[in-house]
Amino acid sequence: ELPFETGALARFLLGTLLVADGAGGRAVVRIVETEAYVPGDAASHAFRGETARNRSMFLRRGHAYVYVIYGRSYCLNVSSETPGVGAAVLLRAAEPLAGVELMEARRACHDGRLLCSGPGRLARALGVTRWHDALDLCARGPLWLAAGRPPEAIGTSVRIGLTREAARPLRFFDAASLVLSGPRRLNEHKP
Repeated sequence: ELPFETGALARFLLGTLLVADGAGGRAVVRIVETEAYVPGDAASHAFRGETARNRSMFLRRGHAYVYVIYGRSYCLNVSSETPGVGAAVLLRAAEPLAGVELMEARRACHDGRLLCSGPGRLARALGVTRWHDALDLCARGPLWLAAGRPPEAIGTSVRIGLTREAARPLRFFDAASLVLSGPRRLNEHKP
């Protein structure tokens, strides 16, 4: 059962496995970096209300919200509140565990530290597209969450690349991970 509050879910997802079954086979990663976009957050896509684009943010917690950034990369989020409340957790980085060759082929990248480091890279490595939007990630299917190994220490920092609500410490990461997407100064362990 997923936690009820967005910040709690962002921390809970660290260490969780994300399984992608699709063309070419199965890829499995361990989530190591997340960002919370809480209700009423001016940096959230849901801030101005529900639209066709962000509708999945308003689903019951545990559903995929996939959007396009910079017109070319997909970003994968997990809806995080009760139905009708727009909030989500952005999956920023993960450690590749299985299907590494498949992920390397999708990304044309053979550097394990960069393969799934960053939300666009992670989505591409897993083959995530808008087709995955609104999928229930708590049920086995093309894309789903599975129990993993929680981190020993969780770091926090401000979120990356924002102008609105930029100072809020809503980015969470496995302090021991070597594949984090943020700048080094943000990846120091700050509980």
